[in-house]
Amino acid sequence: MGLLTEKPPAWLHWIFRAPIVLYRVGLGRLLGHRLVYIVHIGRTTGRRRETVLETIRYDPATPEAIVVSGRGPASDWYRNLEATPAAEIRTGAQHWLRPAHRVLDVEETIRLLTGYRDAHPRLWARLSPLIGAPRELDEQTWHDLAGRLRAVAFTPPNPPA
Repeated sequence: MGLLTEKPPAWLHWIFRAPIVLYRVGLGRLLGHRLVYIVHIGRTTGRRRETVLETIRYDPATPEAIVVSGRGPASDWYRNLEATPAAEIRTGAQHWLRPAHRVLDVEETIRLLTGYRDAHPRLWARLSPLIGAPRELDEQTWHDLAGRLRAVAFTPPNPPA
């Protein structure tokens, strides 16, 4: 089973984009840390782009918000981040301009996904087929899945040295 390689249909695309309106009018904090609003720059157009993704894990102590690209490296937002770091992140009441980010390695991604599966089994059952995860996952299948996906951790910008 592979990743979701095609973009969602237009009607679903608009449903996914609905939370952006809340962030634009300053009400994104109502969504808590369950979602992350990302402002990124188009890699070919240079234009401002906005994406809202589900937070797979949020650590308030760091703080750190981690998201996963369900389309792996083919997601536009991910490809844009490869070209230019994010301009802005919002999650809950947090608002970071020019946040730092890192791509998790395969082992970190496996721990992230298994933690998400254990914490949210019903959501995992519904969403896992979209990212190409079979019902039964052995060690090799987890490794293959984590290698195809891209997990990105965002933190506030690093203080100047």
